Amino acid sequence: MPDLSGQVAIVTGAGSGIGRACAIALADAGARVHATDIDGPAVEETARMVDQAHDGQVTFAVQDVTDEALWSDIFSEAESVHGPVSILVNNAGIGDGGPIVEYDLERWRRLMAINLDSVFIGTREAMRRMKDTGGGSIINISSVAGLRGAPGASAYCASKGGVRLFTKAAALECASMGYGIRVNSVHPGIIDTPIWTKSIVDMAQATQDSEEAQALFSQTGANAMDPELIAQNVTPMGRPGRAGEVADLVTFLASDDASYISGQEHVIDGAMTAR
Repeated sequence: MPDLSGQVAIVTGAGSGIGRACAIALADAGARVHATDIDGPAVEETARMVDQAHDGQVTFAVQDVTDEALWSDIFSEAESVHGPVSILVNNAGIGDGGPIVEYDLERWRRLMAINLDSVFIGTREAMRRMKDTGGGSIINISSVAGLRGAPGASAYCASKGGVRLFTKAAALECASMGYGIRVNSVHPGIIDTPIWTKSIVDMAQATQDSEEAQALFSQTGANAMDPELIAQNVTPMGRPGRAGEVADLVTFLASDDASYISGQEHVIDGAMTAR
């Protein structure tokens, strides 16, 4: 396991799924963690879970990642308790979809604000602070949808593709300015997390009449899908990934073991995009 002793991490969207797994994995590796989420009770539960194994090593806060002014407060809170932040995991995001001809601008802008604008704001705040405190690592959670298109998911693909290229530009800028900050993106495929019982169902419904959709999506009721069945159909490895597997990759990228890795997209999808 990488050694993150003495490091301080902020993880957004830490109330469940990949974000929660990242908070736990980073703490397991020795980092002090400031976990945030818009869902207060959920992120408090994450903090409780971390605290059981690592007493005093985690704090939490309620954060709307689209609130620009709040980002400075989040960093200041983490610094006041734990010290200078050296790791940022921009994980907060939503899934939303629908046919382009029916998709309205308000939904488009909301998704972009959460999935893309927040990554810009968070990365900017991290760069401003990390460049003066010895550098660090920024990990932006994108998706395989940021690497290729999908019917019914145009906005989601655009937001995650934006994360990918923004990450590369930020990495180049940090390197050219000598900031000592590495920036990478992570692109999960089918990962078994609560997002499958939330908004991703809209993207399935957008293409539910197609043969592809019928093969990929098994709806249970009106607001859930089966990631196990989806993975069996689209993933060569035949199973969904686990949030902990993504978190292990994030922990590696946050550590000095990845000291020469920056500006890259790291795909974790059971070979789904290999063909």
